[in-house]
Amino acid sequence: MDKPAADTLFTGSIPELYDTHLVPLIFAPYAADLAARAAALEPARVLETAAGTGALTRALAGALSAQAELTATDLNPPMLDRAMATGTARPVRWQQADAMHLPFDDACFDLVVCQFGAMFFPDKAHAFAESRRVLRPGGMLLFNVWDRIEHNEFADTVTTALAGLFPADPPRFMARTPHGYADTALVARDLANAGFAMAPHIETIAARSRAPSARVPAVAYCQGTLLRSEIEARAGADLAEATSVCATAIAGRFGAGEVDAKIQAHIVMVRR
Repeated sequence: MDKPAADTLFTGSIPELYDTHLVPLIFAPYAADLAARAAALEPARVLETAAGTGALTRALAGALSAQAELTATDLNPPMLDRAMATGTARPVRWQQADAMHLPFDDACFDLVVCQFGAMFFPDKAHAFAESRRVLRPGGMLLFNVWDRIEHNEFADTVTTALAGLFPADPPRFMARTPHGYADTALVARDLANAGFAMAPHIETIAARSRAPSARVPAVAYCQGTLLRSEIEARAGADLAEATSVCATAIAGRFGAGEVDAKIQAHIVMVRR
């Protein structure tokens, strides 16, 4: 299914809420995982695409060798601005860039890494081909994507709750985009179509998503993702009401105090 253009527009208060709520909720454990994998490759020059608010960038800054050069890019200036304002433990070259049209020379990076960005690429094979182009021979593309929404319990609960609130036109952003690229056979086919001759190594890793209350994931998903735009575009309930309905649903499934849910993602490594 084609994705609306709005599925790539992280603006307004979304970058701040994304960084303060969603990053610790679901991105932090996978950022640590990717950073450890990246460091083990001992790259000299690293490019991060779709860096968002810098969750993986900060993990890479702490894990890579002191000599490694790190360039972090994102399509959306507001997300990159938030990442730069937060900062990193070491110098990073920040640059606005579209993963579909990377403004870098051929064969100039040892590693291209991307955390939960590939799902947003409008033409994934083309984006992967761009990553391949800027990789030196023998270089590595390393990225992760979310597994199906039913394996990511907060996202699934929120999506189900909103379908009950807006039955005529359920907001489907989470299922459509963040969890819409979970087919590993399709990922492998897109990589082959991008020119990667070697088969990718793909691991599926489950983790836990924890928060002090049900409201935290409700705010994270309803207000800190592009689901917010879909909620605000619908009549019948406003953003605050939708957030409350989702918090109630999360509490009903996971408890009224601290909440703990499963998350799951695929980690993909492929050599140029």
